[in-house]
Amino acid sequence: MALENKLGIKNSAELAEAEERIGKLKARELFDSGLINDVEVGTFAGLAAVHKHLFGEIYDFAGELRTVNISKGNFRFASAMYLRAAIDGIDKMPMTTLDEIVEKYVEMNIAHPFREGNGRATRIWLDMMLKRALGAAVDWSRVDKSDYLAAMERSPVKDLELKTLLKSALTHDVSNREIYMKGIDASYAYEGYETYITERL
Repeated sequence: MALENKLGIKNSAELAEAEERIGKLKARELFDSGLINDVEVGTFAGLAAVHKHLFGEIYDFAGELRTVNISKGNFRFASAMYLRAAIDGIDKMPMTTLDEIVEKYVEMNIAHPFREGNGRATRIWLDMMLKRALGAAVDWSRVDKSDYLAAMERSPVKDLELKTLLKSALTHDVSNREIYMKGIDASYAYEGYETYITERL
């Protein structure tokens, strides 16, 4: 059964395909229109704006804090009851060095503020922080899916592996459209969405 959505799709495979197509188009629009440069960097408000842009045509809850508890595998994300307090704490975390930025990113992943689409929105949010602080971004097309997922799974306990992985994939070519588009494809592929190529939509 598919998550309740604005498109009226009941089949989860159909919803996944629509979510990928629309989300990638919206991610491309975010870059091409320059809207991404107007988003608040490193705050939940900024992340919520990115999430709403990507998923607003699909879900009523786009950009809104979730009110239900969710888990992935054996990992349970922050309780909905304490989510606002967790988000307020993350907003106050510093973001001037690579280590600080990755630590903030890990905490936001543990919070998992949205019902769906957390990873895809939060990776864009991460790159926005890196761009502002370091003039860099992750070239996600150079980050192996299994290495990334394993590092993310372990990051709540120890984030050194994730820091090393992301540091090795940094690029200073932050205005390169091709790197951004390939990064969106890689970001979606981590979540199992590989039907469309962003550039060709």
